[in-house]
Amino acid sequence: MRENELVTSATRQPETPAAGIPPRLIATDLDGTLLRDDKSVSPRTVAALAAAEEAGIEVFFVTGRPARWMDVVSDHVHGHGLAICGNGAAVVDLHGGPGAHRFVKVRELARENALDAVRLLREAAPGTVYAVEQTYGFYQEPDYPKLHMEIPDNLAPAEELLAEDGPGAAEPVLKILAYHPSIDPDAFLTLSRMAIGDRANVTRSSPSALLEISGPDVSKASTLALCCAERGISHEQVVAFGDMPNDVEMLTWAGQSYAMGNAHPDVIAAASGRTVANNDDGVAVVIERMLERL
Repeated sequence: MRENELVTSATRQPETPAAGIPPRLIATDLDGTLLRDDKSVSPRTVAALAAAEEAGIEVFFVTGRPARWMDVVSDHVHGHGLAICGNGAAVVDLHGGPGAHRFVKVRELARENALDAVRLLREAAPGTVYAVEQTYGFYQEPDYPKLHMEIPDNLAPAEELLAEDGPGAAEPVLKILAYHPSIDPDAFLTLSRMAIGDRANVTRSSPSALLEISGPDVSKASTLALCCAERGISHEQVVAFGDMPNDVEMLTWAGQSYAMGNAHPDVIAAASGRTVANNDDGVAVVIERMLERL
């Protein structure tokens, strides 16, 4: 969900926390983290991911992207092939390839909560426009900008899109997107969290004033914790990577975590370590050093 812009220009060498419990799972964000700015996965990163899997360490892609945007990594899923999409709203099996992904777990945003969030944010930030992300469908208001390079399935006010008899009524809502054309992105995030309260979880992964609103307890961290519990993996055995505010909870939860060299200041504060930027293969750098210690 992140656009091709750097948040900071820091590129210092990785700071590696002291070796402790051997890692069993790598959880990595995609845009601005694993992916380079051209949305490619470098050969070095592909090799590092494969080496981690060969060493018995699972790799989870944990992203704000919807399942239909996962073609950028579908060729690199190795092993189980699971990914956490929509900031924790869905666990998806990528083995079917683009357009044939299987939803393993869905943590939906109740329509009542979504409608409350829209109403409260409209009052707090007039001029906000919305889109609705569902398991397979994407719907938006007429004034919502063309941010996602795709044609929406339906154009209508958010209240109609989220109605029980709305155009996507047969599918669960994964998250809603809220965009404001003029408010500072961090200020918009703070304002929305205050306005919406416990009705939903609000975060962002774009440098623009684009918010991502999920179920009250849904985040990358909470869904990753569920997946790890199913595998008997503790948070101390997880190594996580990220660059934007939607990664903060995951980086705080993981036993070892790394902010990218291009990361948002809140991410740098949350992580236990730091690596170089996404364009410099920061994830691969850490994985290579980690495998040398095993």
